[in-house]
Amino acid sequence: MTDVNIPDEVHMPNRRVAAMGRTSDDLRAAREHGYETARPDVAAHVPRSATNILELGCSTGALGAAIKQRQPTSVVGIEYDPTYAGEAAGRLDRVIVGDAEKALAEPFPEAPFDCLIAADLLEHLVDPWTALSRAADLLAPGATAVISLPNVLWYEGLLRILRRRRWPRDPEGVFDQTHLRWFALDDGMDMLRGAGLEPDVVEPRYWVDGKPLARRRRLERTPLMPFLAPQYVLTARKPG
Repeated sequence: MTDVNIPDEVHMPNRRVAAMGRTSDDLRAAREHGYETARPDVAAHVPRSATNILELGCSTGALGAAIKQRQPTSVVGIEYDPTYAGEAAGRLDRVIVGDAEKALAEPFPEAPFDCLIAADLLEHLVDPWTALSRAADLLAPGATAVISLPNVLWYEGLLRILRRRRWPRDPEGVFDQTHLRWFALDDGMDMLRGAGLEPDVVEPRYWVDGKPLARRRRLERTPLMPFLAPQYVLTARKPG
């Protein structure tokens, strides 16, 4: 079953993109690597025992589809962009088209969920703290939450700001032009705790391999650790 009614405000991002001189197709192409992949880094933290998953910002449903292929589970997604949501509808069990903050204020007949996924979604919300708390309320005791967040303290981003003396605005990545909130690792941990969840695993994502990755792994044991990773994947559990 899919919720396919698309409110007028859902089309606002495409109008904004056009006003900036980029077509929605251009922006989608620029974001494809970050927005439309199966995110194996996130999927690796989803328990194989999870049978009822809520995914905030499900995009085209690639992540949920990969998990459904891996294990028997139901995935309910929320997606703001109607084009992404339309593709996700063919992959997931139900897709809600619209703003996640508004959707989470409504009842979910599928609740309680045993896993929550919010992969690079919370930084796009006006009030991610309330949204995460509402999502956590939909979880069963003992459920797992998996979130990923860009790290505003990433050293390459800070150096870029110092050199250019202006805030970057990119089509995707740490400085995605549609981000409304900014997080360091401690901010993400506080947000999980504020939602009543107990942080469990912290995985820095470095986006490099080989010797550069080995160097960063060594530096994790130094005071430089908060500045090394452009992204974190965090897991937490709901008590009970």
